Parts: sequence; structure tokens; C-alpha cells
Amino acid sequence: MKETLQELIADVSGFDPEDITDDIDFFEEGILDSFGVVHLLVKIEETFGKKINIAEIVRDDINTMDKLIAMVENV
Repeated sequence: MKETLQELIADVSGFDPEDITDDIDFFEEGILDSFGVVHLLVKIEETFGKKINIAEIVRDDINTMDKLIAMVENV
């Protein structure tokens, strides 16, 4: 799942997947912004077949790889 999420984030952000590591904050590093989050969540829904209520997503709940993985696993 992690590698797939890295690829999705890279696709949305234009960053190299290898630069999207576990310990960085996607927002502080400029990898994601509000538009990028919406685009990413749509791609996650399409890729994993999960329905995500975007209105319930809080930035601090998906700002790192571990948090994003946890969110996807718990949807």
C-alpha cells in the first residue's frame, strides 16, 4: 500500500516517489496543498475502491505517510 500511495502522491504533486518518505510532512514540504489533497483522495478512492468523505478529512490526519496509510486502512 505504501508504494502505491507514494506513486499516487507523486502523480498529484510532481515529486519523485523516492522523495516521499515516512518522516516528512506533506504540507510543510509543499508536496500537497488543498487542491492536491482533493485530487489525491479521488485517486485513492479509484485505486483502492474506498469511499472517502472528503468533508471529514482533517489536514493533520493525513500529513505524513503513516497517517495517510492509517486513514486509508480505516475507511
